Amino acid sequence: MRRRRQGRSYIEREPAIDLNIVREVVYYIISTFIAVLAAVVVVRCFGLRIRMTGASMEPLLIDGQNVLVDRMHYRIASIEPGDVIVFYPGGNEDAHPFVKRVAAGPGQTVQITDGTLLIDGVPAPGAENYDKIEDPGLAKNPVTLGEDEYFVLGDNRNNSEDSRSAGIGNVSGGDVIGRAWLSLPAGQAGVSRIH
Repeated sequence: MRRRRQGRSYIEREPAIDLNIVREVVYYIISTFIAVLAAVVVVRCFGLRIRMTGASMEPLLIDGQNVLVDRMHYRIASIEPGDVIVFYPGGNEDAHPFVKRVAAGPGQTVQITDGTLLIDGVPAPGAENYDKIEDPGLAKNPVTLGEDEYFVLGDNRNNSEDSRSAGIGNVSGGDVIGRAWLSLPAGQAGVSRIH
């Protein structure tokens, strides 16, 4: 389109680069960078993924199922009975991490009598939800937990290597990697929060 202006003739041209497209590209680059940065932070804090081995936590977790570990939770909260934790057995970081449920914590006394888990001489809360324990192992006699020790059991109590076993024993808080918080599909199981 030609125009006359102050005696001069010129041709109006479209700009060579559309600024809206440039803004959009910059927006996508910044958004992608922020998403990658957030993913790195999440992976560093929560991103440990382990694979269940064995049937010790059935029916909650099955053999081969992937479990995501919340490594930050116990930095701001304490380990409580009933929590499902992930830890290195005997503090051996070269070993495959174990997943077990905390039965008792520091200062408590644990004993298994007549197939029943006793905490401080009283049946543990929810003991009726589990099968009678056939092998009390180390807990045949009273076990008093130290300042930073936890007694852990598998949910499948008669098919679990846990604190009753000499190879595991009481779990030190320093050996705990974090809290198991999400299970991923394996076989017919689906994604679910771990309680």
